[in-house]
Amino acid sequence: MTATEPIYEPGDVVYGDDPYKGDEAARPWLILSNHDGRPFHGEQYIAVTLTTRTWMDGLIEIESDDWLRGGTPADSRIAPWGVQSITSEDIDYWQGRIAEGCCTDAIESLVEYLRS
Repeated sequence: MTATEPIYEPGDVVYGDDPYKGDEAARPWLILSNHDGRPFHGEQYIAVTLTTRTWMDGLIEIESDDWLRGGTPADSRIAPWGVQSITSEDIDYWQGRIAEGCCTDAIESLVEYLRS
């Protein structure tokens, strides 16, 4: 990590590499975890995907007032089962920040998926 690289926090939405779509594909990601004191703080992030799809059960709606800053070009939803460990090198740019409640809902949904 260089001194000029930002450190992303839970609730930040970033745009970066999508390993599931092949070379040069990217998508928005919601950062869920990156707390000081954890291994690779500022270099590696646990994130979940954002999607514009509407037909899947379990998606978490991001309402317009959930965006504290920034946003997405189209209405988006959080897919809490779409977990990825992304590095700062995978991130192209910061896209926005969503309310803590959306981030908490995503974490709780992910934990429920893991426990079921």
